[in-house]
Amino acid sequence: MPLVQLIYISRPFGFDDLVLTGILASAVRNNLRDGITGSLICREDMFVQLLEGPEDNVQALYEKIRTDDRHTDLVLTSKVQVTERLFPDWAMRHDPARSWMWSREAVTAGAAINASPDDVRAIFTRLAREPVAAQGTCPMASGQV
Repeated sequence: MPLVQLIYISRPFGFDDLVLTGILASAVRNNLRDGITGSLICREDMFVQLLEGPEDNVQALYEKIRTDDRHTDLVLTSKVQVTERLFPDWAMRHDPARSWMWSREAVTAGAAINASPDDVRAIFTRLAREPVAAQGTCPMASGQV
C-alpha cells in the first residue's frame, strides 16, 4: 500500500493547553486505528503538522482537519509519496516550536506559510533526529504501525 506524507500549516483558533491535550489524545487514538504516524509542532500562533500513512487514510484525516474550526488560514505545504516514514514509532509526536524555527514576528510576517516544502520538511527531519523530551509526546502504544 503506498505511503503518503502530507504537511500543512495553520493558525490555531481558541488555543490553550486543554484544547491541545484533547487534540493529541484524539490523534493518538485515531491514528493508531488508521495506521497514521506523524508530528505536530504547535504554539498559540501556529500549527505545523506532518501526517504519514496510507494515502486514503491521510487524505481523509486532512479533509477532517480542513473543516475543523480550531484551524484558520490552513495551507497545504506538501503531499508526496514516500517509501518510509519519518516518524514510524509515533502515532503523534508533539513538540513545541523551537527557537531554531520561526520567531513569532516571523510567523506573523508569513515565514511559515511562505516557506518552501523542502524547508518545512527539513524542520521535521531535524525534529525526527532529536531526542524525545519526557513530556509532551505521544508514543505508539505497540511500536510501528
